Parts: sequence; C-alpha cells; structure tokens
Amino acid sequence: MGALSLSQGTSALRQVQRAVVAMVGVRWLSGRVAVIAMFPLNSVLFPYMPLRLRVFEERYLIMLAELLRSEDARFGVVLIERGREVGGGEECFSLGTIAEVTQLGAQEGFVGLIAQGSRRFEVTEWLNDAPHPRAEVREMAELDWDDSLWRLREVTEQLVRRTLALASEFAENVWPSDVELSANPAAAAWQLAAISPITALDQLALLGSASFAELLAGVSELTRAAALAFEAPWLDDDEG
Repeated sequence: MGALSLSQGTSALRQVQRAVVAMVGVRWLSGRVAVIAMFPLNSVLFPYMPLRLRVFEERYLIMLAELLRSEDARFGVVLIERGREVGGGEECFSLGTIAEVTQLGAQEGFVGLIAQGSRRFEVTEWLNDAPHPRAEVREMAELDWDDSLWRLREVTEQLVRRTLALASEFAENVWPSDVELSANPAAAAWQLAAISPITALDQLALLGSASFAELLAGVSELTRAAALAFEAPWLDDDEG
C-alpha cells in the first residue's frame, strides 16, 4: 500500500465537484458569505483538508436537504467550546472554515459526506438554530504565499514528520509520518498545521494566522512542544 496522500486536493477536487454537479445538480458558488449553515465539531477543519462525516441527526439531514435545494453545497465548520457534537445546545468558537461538499452517499440510517476545507471565516452573529445551526459570517482574507518561506516550510515539514513518527508510538489517531502533501506550497502549509499532533485549541490558534510566515512559525513552535511531551510520556503532574 502506498503512502496516504493529501496532494490531490486542487485538481482532483474540481473533477469530483464536476461529477457531483452532473449527478445531483449542485452548482458551486463563490463570493462573500453572508449567512451559512453551521456544523459544530470537536475538531478543527483547515483549508485544503478533507472532511468525512456520517450524518444521522435530523437537524443536519435537514441542513443537507436545504443545501442541495438551494444549490449551495457548503457549510461552516467551527470547533465546539462547550457541549457535545450530538444533541444540540453546544457553544462554539467564532473562527471556522467553509466546507465544500464533494460527495454524498445515502447508507442505512445515515448519510455519508465528504467535503473539502476552503475559505476561513469569523462568525459575526449566531442565528436561531431551528431547524439547524446557522450564523452570519465574514470571510477572512486568503493568505498570500511568499517564495522566501520555502526553507521555513521544509524545516517545518521535517519537524512535523519526525514528531508524527514519534507520536505513533504513544498515541492513536495520528497521521502517518509519510503522508504526501500537496505540491501547492500554500495548501501544504495548511496541511502541515492539520496533521501535526497538537491539540484542537492549538490548531484553532493556527487557523487564525495572519500570514504564512506566522502559520509556519506557529506550527513549528507547537510541534516542538508536542514532541517534548512524546519524548517523556512517563512524566506526569503527580511527580514531585
């Protein structure tokens, strides 16, 4: 089996989108977002990263039906601050990422969904969550890649891969250290933030980066801190 790959994101994503358009009549929209359906999760979605969901709650099945009827198959993903993914009543952070749906498949008792992270946004106002969560949002500016950051990106990638290899000995559900990144340097920078074995709160901080230099420096700093924890997993707060 070959290495897991995140490198197909840009061109392959467009091919998938065209196939979905032909299959279910979804038209892909672009432009500034005003009001968008929201899907709070216990994880952070980054631009250029895939999202796989099994949707079974009635509120989100209604949401998907409305998205397809409106021909705007995208929704916002935000990190839950308090509460749970299931049942409603959760409180969420205001920073998130738009997820563009690329595949849908009905299974017994749920709908399988695959989406791709795209633009970042900030919630300006939460709206009535009946029949599903919605919010008024403001899209954040896309970051501009600077070729002077190539060396920092390479060093950051090496650090993340070493830490993933180390983390795999002590933790579950971490990305493989040989995962293939996108050839697009901007996409790869976001992907490094997504695969680094750091906490969701650390990832949320990275999602708000104002430049790729800030993003890569943050990934490096947080990954080094995570590596120290994995190098000494036997230490705990109870030791004197």
